[in-house]
Amino acid sequence: MTSPFKRLLVGKPIATSEEGHQRIGKPVALAVFASDAVSSTAYATEEMMLVLLTAVVFPTALNYLVPLSIAAVILLVIVGISYVQTIHAYPDGGGAYVVSRENISTTASLVAGGSLLVDYTLTVAVSISSGVLAIGSAFHFNDNAPVRIGLALFFVAMMCVGNLRGLKESGKVFAVPTYFYVAMLGIFLGVGFFKLFTGNLHELTTGPELAKHFEENKDLMTSATLFVLLRAFSSGAVVLSGVEAISNGVPAFKKPESRNASQTLAMMAAILAVGFLGISTLAHHMKPVVDEGGQTVLAQMANGVFGGTNIWFYGLQFATFAILIMAANTAYADFPRLSSLIARDGYLPRQLANRGDRLVFSNGILALSAMAGVLIVVFRAEVSALIPLYAVGVFTGFSLSQFGMIKHHLKLREDHWKRGLVINAIGCFATTVVLIVVVVSKFTIGAWIPVVVIPLIVLVFRRIHRHYAKIDRRMAAAPGEKMRRRQNTVIVLVGKVTKGSLTAIAYARSLNPDRLIAVTVVATPEEQESIAKQWEDHQIPVDLRELYSPYRELSRPIMSFIDELDAQHEGDFVTVIVPEFALEHWWQQLLHNQSALVLRTRLRNRPNTVVTSVPFHISDDDPDGELVAAGPGD
Repeated sequence: MTSPFKRLLVGKPIATSEEGHQRIGKPVALAVFASDAVSSTAYATEEMMLVLLTAVVFPTALNYLVPLSIAAVILLVIVGISYVQTIHAYPDGGGAYVVSRENISTTASLVAGGSLLVDYTLTVAVSISSGVLAIGSAFHFNDNAPVRIGLALFFVAMMCVGNLRGLKESGKVFAVPTYFYVAMLGIFLGVGFFKLFTGNLHELTTGPELAKHFEENKDLMTSATLFVLLRAFSSGAVVLSGVEAISNGVPAFKKPESRNASQTLAMMAAILAVGFLGISTLAHHMKPVVDEGGQTVLAQMANGVFGGTNIWFYGLQFATFAILIMAANTAYADFPRLSSLIARDGYLPRQLANRGDRLVFSNGILALSAMAGVLIVVFRAEVSALIPLYAVGVFTGFSLSQFGMIKHHLKLREDHWKRGLVINAIGCFATTVVLIVVVVSKFTIGAWIPVVVIPLIVLVFRRIHRHYAKIDRRMAAAPGEKMRRRQNTVIVLVGKVTKGSLTAIAYARSLNPDRLIAVTVVATPEEQESIAKQWEDHQIPVDLRELYSPYRELSRPIMSFIDELDAQHEGDFVTVIVPEFALEHWWQQLLHNQSALVLRTRLRNRPNTVVTSVPFHISDDDPDGELVAAGPGD
């Protein structure tokens, strides 16, 4: 990426000294970290209904909707209070990963970290796919998979670029859709409950095909069993997704970080509880149906509440679309930060721990975008196919975080530790039950994927850590170890005598090596004679070795020659200088330097071998710039 284009795309660099000014206050933080949780109100009720309407007689199924929603809100409160404790106990961020690392074990922390990374990747895929479905409900293209996938990938790219510009800047821009959704949701619930209390809220009629479906399958449908209710509850419990986000990103808040973060978490939980419970209550009375490939449940309800597809209907649909797209911003805020912590501990590539010139973990942002894009394509931007994968990662992180806080309380026994212990114990039990139900009930429809993937991720973490540990051991200098003098043999690879090869020889001589040798590869006696004559004509004061290659190979004779030098001067350095053309246009590089590329690749794997390229710049405007072959550089 050229510098002007990069600056246009992501903005000017930000100095490290300005980091304090990049922190965000509660209004922006609520939009950044709460958008995922708040957005789940748009589909959590529908996910519960999807389970109930396929297992329980309609409309009896909807009688369970409000009680299950209340149970999910109670769990939300418990988990929310638990994460407030986590914020104060671990103000440096990291959430479940750090809690598990400090209180349980390294393996537990890696499972938590891997689960959350999976969770954040799926957050992007699920949220953006849901956003596309919401707008598709308004414009009727949900049955067109290529359009859905294309739009979803476009929004992933948009979120990627926005977050590369920095948390503060992206947060201000992305805050608008979040608050617009909260406002439209408030209007929707206000009008809906007004009509409910005045007796003007009517039930939605089911289409003929759906009515026929219920009639044909009524014998298969039963009264609600405990397992069905648990399945429905676990599906609706996705409303909790994103609750942990604030605990991961505490350092991003303005001072005092912990207080601002905990207050933001409380506001998020309140909005989430009111929105989710309100939608479920209205759904119970309006009795919408899940029409996969058609309008979402929220769109059907908006149609009924606002009296048709008017400006308010389209306003809510656009707001829903916007918040679902923006929900991905929570993952973009947390994934790079969490991956940087894991990388800092040596379990991920260290490049992920580096901040870019905009003070964001740009490598993490790019990695997240790439993985989310793959998921969208593989699962065709279908939310129901992605949800089972999503929930496993969410509740694995929840359960480990709760258990870690239990051990934290027992270890430190700080003020009010017994109250915290009870809260975390209840939360740990509830989230673990939900996790088990999700895995068991949705194993065959996709939940098996994270069950398999998360252990594999942990194995990858350990392999990376083992590699870094091995490198550190091998690189460590022993106490008192001193540098010893080593001789240097410099080899200049040449073909014809050109300006490029003469420049490379001049550079080699400037190094004052212990031995300097020019090497050329010839295939015929005529070539040997030609290069020898050129050498004599230019009076080059460097020893020339002609390597005969009857099969016109270049790499093998050179490698064999270097092997001979290694045997003669064991332990010394061998510096190989490769002359290359430096051309003005990228496409011209395809015509030159290919042999040099192969040689450099092979030589860099040799011990005690240094490879240096000496470029010779050729301009299209240079009348003397003659593009002639230069041996290995050609």
